[in-house]
Amino acid sequence: MNIIKTAHRSSPGHAAVARRGAILFVLALLPPLHAASAQTHYDAGASDSEIRIGNTMAYSGPVSALGSIGRIETVYFNMVNATGGVNGRKVTFLSYDDGYQPPKTVEQIRKLVESDEVLATFGLLGTPSNAAVQKYLNGRKVPQLFVATGASRWDDPKTYPWTMGFQPTFQVEARIYGNYILATRPDAKIGVLYQNDDFGKDYLIGLKAALGARARTMIVSEQSYEVSDPTIDSQMVALKQSGADVFLDVTSPKFGAQAIRKAAELDWKPLHIIDYAANSVGAVLKVAGVQNAEGLVSAAFLKDPSDPGLKDDAEVRAYLAFLDKWMPGADRSDALLVYGYVAAQALVQVLQHAGNELTRDNVMRQAASLHGVAIPMLLPGITLNTSSIDYAPIGQMQLMHFDGTRWQLFGAVISGKETK
Repeated sequence: MNIIKTAHRSSPGHAAVARRGAILFVLALLPPLHAASAQTHYDAGASDSEIRIGNTMAYSGPVSALGSIGRIETVYFNMVNATGGVNGRKVTFLSYDDGYQPPKTVEQIRKLVESDEVLATFGLLGTPSNAAVQKYLNGRKVPQLFVATGASRWDDPKTYPWTMGFQPTFQVEARIYGNYILATRPDAKIGVLYQNDDFGKDYLIGLKAALGARARTMIVSEQSYEVSDPTIDSQMVALKQSGADVFLDVTSPKFGAQAIRKAAELDWKPLHIIDYAANSVGAVLKVAGVQNAEGLVSAAFLKDPSDPGLKDDAEVRAYLAFLDKWMPGADRSDALLVYGYVAAQALVQVLQHAGNELTRDNVMRQAASLHGVAIPMLLPGITLNTSSIDYAPIGQMQLMHFDGTRWQLFGAVISGKETK
């Protein structure tokens, strides 16, 4: 079992002043805080000196590439602890490997809640994994905060008031792609490859919602795969044979890389749209061969630190300085690292606003009170917004295409969020 636990680190004896300045700059970029509550109230997992946060992550198994998210969150909390903690309290981040296996997730979450007694869970990875523990965590009234999956079920505060998403929902993202197809390829024949669970099915729902009545004629093939499948070769052959000239690729990193490679092997050249979860240059496109990925279309809500156009951007410079100090050798082109970095900052923001009232109820109340919060490394114009009836913090994205070296943003920031 892979267990990652943050440890309180003191600052290096005579670390470079520039590095220290960069760390302070990262913290300075966070939005201003509300005054902390003068009264002190604690639930399990909180004290005068500590805040215990639980997490499950796929450090092994078929989607282990996504483990980058948990690794950078771990070192981010180490940095926070080394620079004074959250309102003077150390964050103890307990991150356990579940191998992307829901039964293992259930086991690890029970351990985190019943043995480790965490105040909240944060950033649990995966749609099936989160679904397996959603009722349990809501029954125990333990926050399931900023889950690392975009399924629409995380935005249902009436049914699950203790569960909140983070990234744009899969349906939001798919609606953006559907509208793009209608605008640029109105006569398209669309083939869809999707993971056979809520993750993949949500994209289908969003795509069909955007296409409306035309979905019945425009979508010519729907091919699903199981996360336990060794390859998706047969599905790719079927998609090519369908005559599709637009390919919506709804996969996790391993299968996204396979799909890009197989399309090249088949000499199939549709407009290839790949989902956010599988658009990392480092974790997917390099694995598939960047020469095979040229022309891909996707969407983003985070800055790309490998973009030469952002080399002088203050937030990117601070992020890269953070990696240099806390994750030396990390792949700077791995978009998953940026995701974890942003999510960890968002959690710190919520905990800071909770002040001395570190109860589970107040943590959720603060998480549901985000208004126009601009976290460093979000794309300009994209902010966190929540309310008691809106548990989807990010509802905007910007389209981009891969030029063979890097992603190039185009068009305006687009909202795919339905008004509530």
